[in-house]
Amino acid sequence: MEKIANEPIINKLGQVVHYAVRGLAVLMTLVILWGVIDVGLILYQEIVTPPYGLLSSGDILTLFGSFLAVLIAIEIFQNITIYLKEEVIHVQIVIATALMAISRKIIVLDFKEVDAEYVWASAAVILALGVTYWLIAFQPKVLAIDLNNRAT
Repeated sequence: MEKIANEPIINKLGQVVHYAVRGLAVLMTLVILWGVIDVGLILYQEIVTPPYGLLSSGDILTLFGSFLAVLIAIEIFQNITIYLKEEVIHVQIVIATALMAISRKIIVLDFKEVDAEYVWASAAVILALGVTYWLIAFQPKVLAIDLNNRAT
């Protein structure tokens, strides 16, 4: 964090926040390792349980959910490390992480046990996040190209 002249309390608080974010990075690393171990244990249990080596569709969805949960944790870790490096929250990465999280929810969702409203609400969230991601990730490039073409 940049130091602010004549603001020693704010500067100290900025250092505290910086160390807190580092602590979050350490904790997220532990969560990621724990998630990898959990995925390994789930897979091992499914392999050694009769019938050996066969996975039901429910087992596969559980594994997919566990894999995606670890990937989401990795995305959050990347958000934390980028914040530590640049002290800026990159909205595009946060939106991508949210999109991955809601996609995970849909992938492991049992459509027989949820109401139609829940499915429609999830679809609305995915659509909103997708449009937001598109606006952030692709629109500035299109605008930059248009501006460059007009300049020539």
